[in-house]
Amino acid sequence: MNNYLRSVGKASLLAAALGTSYFAQAKTADEDVVDMSDPLAVFTQVGAGFTDKGLNLKLGQAYDTGDVTTAGMNVLEVKGGMGDAFGWRGKNTTDNSIDYFRYRNFSVDLTKLVGAQVDFNYNLQKNLVAEESADLSYSLIKALKPMGAFSLYPLAGVGVSIGNNAIEDDGTIDSGYSIMGTYGLLGMYAKYQVTDKLWLNYNPFWLTTISGSDNYKDNYYGAGNSHVLTHEFAASYQFTPRFNIRYFANWNNNVDFIDGDHRIEFNYQI
Repeated sequence: MNNYLRSVGKASLLAAALGTSYFAQAKTADEDVVDMSDPLAVFTQVGAGFTDKGLNLKLGQAYDTGDVTTAGMNVLEVKGGMGDAFGWRGKNTTDNSIDYFRYRNFSVDLTKLVGAQVDFNYNLQKNLVAEESADLSYSLIKALKPMGAFSLYPLAGVGVSIGNNAIEDDGTIDSGYSIMGTYGLLGMYAKYQVTDKLWLNYNPFWLTTISGSDNYKDNYYGAGNSHVLTHEFAASYQFTPRFNIRYFANWNNNVDFIDGDHRIEFNYQI
């Protein structure tokens, strides 16, 4: 099953839950197409992004959960490759090696419009707490009933941070992989539907360390920062029901908008 609208039955469940206005009606006879602007959408996809730090590649595969009321997908992303060749940051801040890997398993209950996500991010860049680090989190996201052109999706989760050659409180190195601590996150996806083909997103997230070594708790989000408020803005245009282009900007309370991460992303629904 390619996506959660592959059968008329699943589409009917969603329409009954939020009303027919919830999903933009694709002008095609292909019933497999889903609304790609919806954070709860499940579909098979390929994507590529040109960023200030290099190339991003994305592959998502929807799968049949065996239950008509649920849907799921796995998404793999590779970020920051070929930074010297394609990025537009200064050469002293980029290289051609990959910066991040990200894997997500996402599932959604179509009757309750609640999504659950296991999210694994691996950072290959050295930071204040480890030579390499990884975050593994579990979160829930809920679709609220649309308010005109606005749609809100609050999210909450918890996670664990893993370090490779982590720096201990006394400055020594914990060789190999070890658990550095735990963290929590609260956030929201917000969407404003400008037209049938154009939409805007603003997605704020607050992350805070909960437990772990003092070095982890005090510096994981930057020197002296045990928490961070991140911001994401996106402007998206749907060329066809299957193909869109998206501009993203990411920054936080310690990094100005202009100094944040910027990318242009192309996505195709299979």
